[in-house]
Amino acid sequence: MLVKLIGLIAVGLVASLPAGAQPAAKIPRIGVLWQTAPPPPIHPNMVALLRSLQDLGWQDGKTVAIEYRYGANDAARLAAFANELVRLKVDVITTGGDLSTRAAQQATSMIPIVAVVGFPVESGFVKSLRRPGGNITGVAVIADEASAKRLELLKELIPRLSRVAVLWDPVTHERQPKAVEAAASTLGLQVQVLQAKSAGELEGAFKAAGAARAEAVLVLVSPTFVGNRAVLVRLAAQHRLPAMYFSQTFTEAGGLIAYGPPIEEQWGLAASAIDKILKGARAAELPVQQPTRFELEVNLKAAREIRINIPQSILLHANRVIE
Repeated sequence: MLVKLIGLIAVGLVASLPAGAQPAAKIPRIGVLWQTAPPPPIHPNMVALLRSLQDLGWQDGKTVAIEYRYGANDAARLAAFANELVRLKVDVITTGGDLSTRAAQQATSMIPIVAVVGFPVESGFVKSLRRPGGNITGVAVIADEASAKRLELLKELIPRLSRVAVLWDPVTHERQPKAVEAAASTLGLQVQVLQAKSAGELEGAFKAAGAARAEAVLVLVSPTFVGNRAVLVRLAAQHRLPAMYFSQTFTEAGGLIAYGPPIEEQWGLAASAIDKILKGARAAELPVQQPTRFELEVNLKAAREIRINIPQSILLHANRVIE
């Protein structure tokens, strides 16, 4: 009886539509699987992604539905969330970082994945940047040359620099610290790689840097570090250590100096791939993109706080100087 009643109600709803009208079309769904901690505050990369999607006509709740899942660098949690997104039958999954991309890769070989990662080929996510070949495409955001350039800029910032603490999130690819170690040998620098994969481990890493008499800190690329940028900036100032970052979000939060691709470009490329997939493109045929712009940003207020003079050569080449 109940089944029959539900059927009659459904027929009645369709019959009540104006002549020629059709039921509302189902909007596509995007699954967000990120390894950062959940908001608040909202991650600046998410702000950039949502803005880029909106520019392409995809507005959450109107033209697309977005399912948000944040794993806080917890592999088991990310795996559970990935399986949940698969059960929800989202149309595309976007990931940020190796850990979340691995979870999505293991959960599905059918749903397209747009990954923003460091080294997609070396991590086994795609066959090649030009021809991904599977259900994963996206953006490759780390280059050995950029890591070496950041170390060179630190040396230019502090000419007498000899010891550098390198802060690395071990859930990211080990090629990052290896590239820095190779660059350090050519620059005559001693580097100490310190691991931290959560906000709670950052303080211990800075204490270790101080104990090793580090004269500066190089922060390697990690979505978790962006999410904890306020903590990183505070610890660098507290320990009076000049710190080089990979994103301008750090200098905007009070950090000293940053060199890297603008997040608007990185996540604009990701949004473009999502847009193409939602319009029918296959991930296997979408080349993995790479940022083409790298910007240098300096915060003079942060320099004054730790009593360091920024060389004129760096100021002249900076894309932005925060007073």
